[in-house]
Amino acid sequence: MHPELEAEQAYVDKAYFYLESARLRALDLTDMVEVGRGGTNQARFEKEAIWDSVAGRLEELDLGEAALVFGRIDEEEGLGNNRYYIGRIGVWNETQDPIVVDWRAPIAEAFYRATGPEPMGLERRRHFVSRRRQLLAIEDELFGDIERFRDGSNRLRGEGALIAALETERTGRLGDIVGTIQAEQDAIIRAPLAGVLSVQGGPGTGKTVVALHRAAYLLYTHRFPLEGQGVLVVGPNRLFLAYIEQVLPSLGEAGVEMASLADLIDRAWVDDRRDTEEISRLKGDLSMVRFISRAIRTRQRPLREDFRIGHGVQWLYLSAERSAEIVSEARRRFRTHNAARRFVEAEFFQELALSGRESLDPKGLAERLRGDIQIREALEWMWPVLTPAQLLNDCFGSRALIRAADPKLTEREVEALYRPRSKIAEEVRWTASDASLLDEARAALGARPGRRDLEAIRTYGHIVVDEIQDLSPMDLRMLERRSLNGSMTVVGDIAQATGAWAHNDWDSILEHLPDRRPVNQYELTVGYRIPAPLMDIAAKVLVEVAPNLTPPRSVRSDGDPPRFISAQLNDQQTGLIQVIKDELNAVGTGNLAVIVAASQIEEIEELLSINKVDFGRPTRAGLDSSVTVVPVGLVKGLEVDAAVVVEPRRIAEEQEQGLRALYVALTRATKRVAIIHSDSLPVVLRQF
Repeated sequence: MHPELEAEQAYVDKAYFYLESARLRALDLTDMVEVGRGGTNQARFEKEAIWDSVAGRLEELDLGEAALVFGRIDEEEGLGNNRYYIGRIGVWNETQDPIVVDWRAPIAEAFYRATGPEPMGLERRRHFVSRRRQLLAIEDELFGDIERFRDGSNRLRGEGALIAALETERTGRLGDIVGTIQAEQDAIIRAPLAGVLSVQGGPGTGKTVVALHRAAYLLYTHRFPLEGQGVLVVGPNRLFLAYIEQVLPSLGEAGVEMASLADLIDRAWVDDRRDTEEISRLKGDLSMVRFISRAIRTRQRPLREDFRIGHGVQWLYLSAERSAEIVSEARRRFRTHNAARRFVEAEFFQELALSGRESLDPKGLAERLRGDIQIREALEWMWPVLTPAQLLNDCFGSRALIRAADPKLTEREVEALYRPRSKIAEEVRWTASDASLLDEARAALGARPGRRDLEAIRTYGHIVVDEIQDLSPMDLRMLERRSLNGSMTVVGDIAQATGAWAHNDWDSILEHLPDRRPVNQYELTVGYRIPAPLMDIAAKVLVEVAPNLTPPRSVRSDGDPPRFISAQLNDQQTGLIQVIKDELNAVGTGNLAVIVAASQIEEIEELLSINKVDFGRPTRAGLDSSVTVVPVGLVKGLEVDAAVVVEPRRIAEEQEQGLRALYVALTRATKRVAIIHSDSLPVVLRQF
């Protein structure tokens, strides 16, 4: 046991005492500030502002199961010989002296960056291994001992604490790495706010948690203006968002918006269902920008014949020719469709007023006649007010309208886009590939009259995008539209690009993102999650799918190699059920994912049910079961203690990027992988 363990435990206890004191003071403020209807508007506004601030502070002070303090740095004697404890949030005593320094504060940078050759003014760096409030172990790095740092920046920081964290059983939720951030990760986290920052990171390199820690760091460092502008975190699907949702609150940042692309679409039902790869490629192509524009133009139409309506003892007229001039002028004057409706109405009634035998007031005429069915039908024909769902429901519900929007489409493509028109557009169930089309329509249509505040597209001061390698050009255009000033953090792995729009290089991604500043590009080279024996197998697949990429260097040299089991899945002795039992026994209370091709989900679930194996399904709630059956298309970005990969050949052959999907499947586990197959293995795995 470390000789200072008891003394450091006493300090940790003191830190928690002051944390609790801060929480109690915040609770006292909630009793003093009652938000209600009493008082002036100004008073109520001030109370609400204080209430929001106090509520945010209380949320920040609630650490849950997370440890408050995870290390200490001691400065060299010449710099004052100061000692700072580094933790999840800042804590102060009665005299405002720091008891714990927030990990994002400038003084904490040395905790993550210091090396022997460049100690950054440190004499000692101390790492804590903790379980909640209990200090379990201490690890010291003394910077006067240059021999320990001969390998410079490649040395792990706090190796003992890091390995302890890596070997912790998975919970079905992503944990933070704030106590064990390594130098190459910290460089990304603390990079400047402006412009686009891209991160290439192989499996297990921590790219997702690095991106989330960067969001927390930027909010801390640039509280103004980001708190007002907002920070958006975009994930590939709702399962992934459930998996990562607890990371930011644990870092003291609960106000970040987290969403899939589907979640960014208002007033339309968009789910995580995927179209076929053929349809997804069609919908994701930038040609759909022109398609949407032309689809809107087909709804901007001159009258087919002269319009006539009785008014008192006279007839009022609008010629078809003049209606064409009105439509043409509206197209010229207005950038968005719905914004022009008031102009079209005003011109419509102006022409009717001028056609009378006596002078008529256009505004008064409009008030009297606007509700007339003839008038309504004429205006709806010329320039209807549309929602994105109405536009696409009408367009995709007619092969003629699809052809009118893009005459170059083949008959096969027309049929791919066609879907029977729904009587109620708001009840249409859209796919994930439709999200960017609905958003493009939203941008081109604009807000409906009187709904500008409700229907405007929100922008953000910073956007974090994970798994960006699968996003189509239309998806990327959707994200670029939400960037207020071009500040983005985008992370991904080209080798894990498995979607219909799988990118083979970063240039094809970055060309669709804001280009106001040069892109800052980083690569994570060290793998933390996957033991070397498992990574060695995955690396053989990597050579086939992305030969230009280097597999991450694993810091965990121990571990069992993958097990290959050739057996019928339903075999009682050697089949899937026995493999699951074996792997569960090996990982104890950890979690296990059964990863299968999408077409095999029902078969595997039925087999588990017949054999009374308790299992869960991936839902928005995440991976909460000890055994979860996961289609390979949803497993990206997740981590589990053990994985059973079922019929790898089927996974590899079922989709165009099948080998990349297999690479993803093989790199989800932190401890064990079993591969069971009744069919022959893919060629790339036959050597094992």
